[in-house]
Amino acid sequence: MFLAANFVEALAVVLGYILVFYKWAFIISAVISWVSPDPFNPIVQFLERVTDPILDPIRRMMGGYFTGIDLSPMIALVLILFMDTFLVQSLFELAAQIR
Repeated sequence: MFLAANFVEALAVVLGYILVFYKWAFIISAVISWVSPDPFNPIVQFLERVTDPILDPIRRMMGGYFTGIDLSPMIALVLILFMDTFLVQSLFELAAQIR
């Protein structure tokens, strides 16, 4: 059973790193959006390619910007924190129970 426990624990670790990456990508993207970024800058293009597939459905569900402010990065960060707290920690506890 140690193989299953190691697999679940590795899955939790990888998911945790992915969530940390996205957390920072959303934060950096939001900070960059406060200034007028050059849309042809490779960093700006990378951040848009990484964050827009997640932010676009949230923006559609919100039905537009609320008072002219895009709150979708904040909602995405809350979802990431929830996933980190609930899903990743649950996977770690599951791995401990399997052992």
